[in-house]
Amino acid sequence: MSELSTYESFSVSVENKIAHVQFSRPEALNTMTKAFWLELPKCMQEIESNTDARVIVVSSTGKHFSAGMDLGVFTDPKAVPMSGDPGRMAENLRRVVLQLQDTLTSLENIRLPILAAIHGGCIGGALDLVCAADSRYCTEDAYFTIKETELGMTADVGTLQRLPKLMPEGVVRELAYTGRKFSAQEAKGLGFVNALFADQDALIAGVMEIAVQIAANSPLAVTGCKEMLNYSRDHSVADSLKYMATWQAGMFRPTDMMKTFQAKAQKQAPKYDDLFAVKGLFEQ
Repeated sequence: MSELSTYESFSVSVENKIAHVQFSRPEALNTMTKAFWLELPKCMQEIESNTDARVIVVSSTGKHFSAGMDLGVFTDPKAVPMSGDPGRMAENLRRVVLQLQDTLTSLENIRLPILAAIHGGCIGGALDLVCAADSRYCTEDAYFTIKETELGMTADVGTLQRLPKLMPEGVVRELAYTGRKFSAQEAKGLGFVNALFADQDALIAGVMEIAVQIAANSPLAVTGCKEMLNYSRDHSVADSLKYMATWQAGMFRPTDMMKTFQAKAQKQAPKYDDLFAVKGLFEQ
């Protein structure tokens, strides 16, 4: 396992095949700066390529999970020119938004499950982010808001596309149109979060317990689950069943099942091989 990079926006550790990505700018409410948007996909790729992690927990520090997009991202004239030909300005802004979208989509594209542990406010762009996670857990005092509406813009990096797949569409429309806060209790009732915890310490401990259970399973089986669930969300049942059959024909091997049966017979925990590292074509 290679030494992990140092990031400006979060700290990263890997222990017992669990990667923990923790936002580390509490003094700035963990706002999502330009560095954050550049670093997050690199971090995901590094964990997938250079560590033995089988699951990723994303959490935060300070009072809030994240206050969302740092407005400096859109006021940087190098990234978003504010003068010149309107058509060229619009084309440039479109590419910037697509890049921001790709940053959060990296959570879906990585083959490892992502568990979001949320406390305090999860606002604007932070809500976009946790919508791209596999599962969400939060403290009892957590709250969520599609803040962009209140600021005079339409949320543009994933909430409006992913949230209707995670809770009733009529509720999502209300939340988007009003920009109101919705509480941890409401989020739990709507099925947006899996479980509530009394405080941040209990939250991290509880989510880590779930991560341990995931990491103990065959990583090939788990990544197959994520691949199939993501595909099925976006395709018909018939197409998804055909894809499942093709996946199984190519990926299923009895090795891990035999290890499971042998371990159970010996009353031991099975030990599975890690997946091969994700490398570029010519990387060693």
